[in-house]
Amino acid sequence: MTAATTLTFSDDQAAAWDALADVMQKAGVDLAGESSDAPDPDADKALMAVIGKAGSGKTMLLAELTKALDAAGVETVSGDYEGRRRKERRTLAILAPTNKAASVLRNRGVPATTIHRILYTPVYDPEYEKIAEWLEGNIERPVIENLPDTALDRAKAFYETVKSIPGALAAAGLRGSDFIKGWKRREDPLDIGFVDESSMLDARQMEDLQEIFQTLILFGDPAQLAPVGQSGEMVFDTLPEKQKLVLHRIHRQTQDNPILDLAHAVADPALEFEQFERMIEETAQRDERVVWAGRVESDLMARSPVLVWRNATRIKLIHAFRAAHGAPETDLMPGEPLICDGLELPLKHRKRRIDLEARGLIKGAQCVYLGPGKRPGFSRLHVFGAEEPQVSAASIIKIEREGEEEPFIPFAAGMGAAFLHGAAVTIHKAQGSQWPEVQVFAPDLFVAARMGRTEAGVALWKRLAYVAITRAEHRLYWVVRNRLARPSGPLRIDDLGGTPAPFALEAQGE
Repeated sequence: MTAATTLTFSDDQAAAWDALADVMQKAGVDLAGESSDAPDPDADKALMAVIGKAGSGKTMLLAELTKALDAAGVETVSGDYEGRRRKERRTLAILAPTNKAASVLRNRGVPATTIHRILYTPVYDPEYEKIAEWLEGNIERPVIENLPDTALDRAKAFYETVKSIPGALAAAGLRGSDFIKGWKRREDPLDIGFVDESSMLDARQMEDLQEIFQTLILFGDPAQLAPVGQSGEMVFDTLPEKQKLVLHRIHRQTQDNPILDLAHAVADPALEFEQFERMIEETAQRDERVVWAGRVESDLMARSPVLVWRNATRIKLIHAFRAAHGAPETDLMPGEPLICDGLELPLKHRKRRIDLEARGLIKGAQCVYLGPGKRPGFSRLHVFGAEEPQVSAASIIKIEREGEEEPFIPFAAGMGAAFLHGAAVTIHKAQGSQWPEVQVFAPDLFVAARMGRTEAGVALWKRLAYVAITRAEHRLYWVVRNRLARPSGPLRIDDLGGTPAPFALEAQGE
């Protein structure tokens, strides 16, 4: 560990660093000596977990480890393109369960991608794959028919600034459908994997990751909500204690942060809901980063959903939002937020499913409706957190009705990506995401507190409050009344930037 790193790390981070450095050393990567041996496919697999609550420095540790592995000659695999394998090549993949969680890391300078983009790899057109190999320094500059030298120069200039093969090919004037011909399940194993937001992993994803990676390091928050259907248990809970590295809050890095202060306050077993609300109200009186709100701000809902516990509350808020904007019942307006609810495709359309997921349309993806596509049932969408956010896809959009089992569907393709309205989402679905400003609907948490429910021995309202509060980056609105403010203006899409992708993700049946 360098002197600079020593000065930056807390005691528990330094201890975790040393433990992980030992793991890397056994895997043939010397962090201190900035060197690495060729991978040994017969070496024992390693699995460790770095766990800690918000503000404990997990992301900082992950970022520093990434830099150290890069200095040791380990290549980062992005999921966009993977060059020809070399026997001596050491690789690192930094993963998150959702696009939004991956984009949070990328915004902090960590080259993360989604788990899906590592499980499935793109199949490149052989002609354009030559450009990718050239950009990575593996072959001489190629000659590509119908692509002038100036286009290759633009690709080179882009890649020197941003290490993205698809971005470089787009700079050369190529469309995604020109150079990516499909997706396939990864056949070859990878070397080292870091997984952020690992509290969101289910058992099946964990099995897939252990199958792929020789060395796997999980980073997770034990205070969050466990995946639905796992009885409050997270994948790292069952690991032996020697495989878990625990970080604590680093006060000098998170001091004067009222949002984190509130999040950590719920750890007090004696704290009651009424006491917690008084704490929030007092904090709001002295710090503008916490707002004691008497109503939901509809202006925020288009980009940052209201976080709720109950589905009935979610549906009511969505209808109130649409009514406030004068949205017609039978159609969507450009600018309305959506949440991907999965893909409605039969098993025989596996390739189309992979295509949609590879473009960011995985369950839980947050999108904005830009308008209808060129074909019936297609929608133009902005997918938050995706590396190529503007897509056109066959869509099935459902808007649930209050008191009715069946949703109404403004329009739908025969099959494709399914969406729910995204003006409000459950706190469970918000995990892994962060927004500059977050509204938490407190009456729902009051109901959870009154019901006395627990999860893994902790009062459910405390887990819900912790997750909801830590979604806020800069400002937290604690909404205490079931009221909605009028919007200050119409819905907009001009703030999203870019233009819709020229290709359509065709997911319709024959």
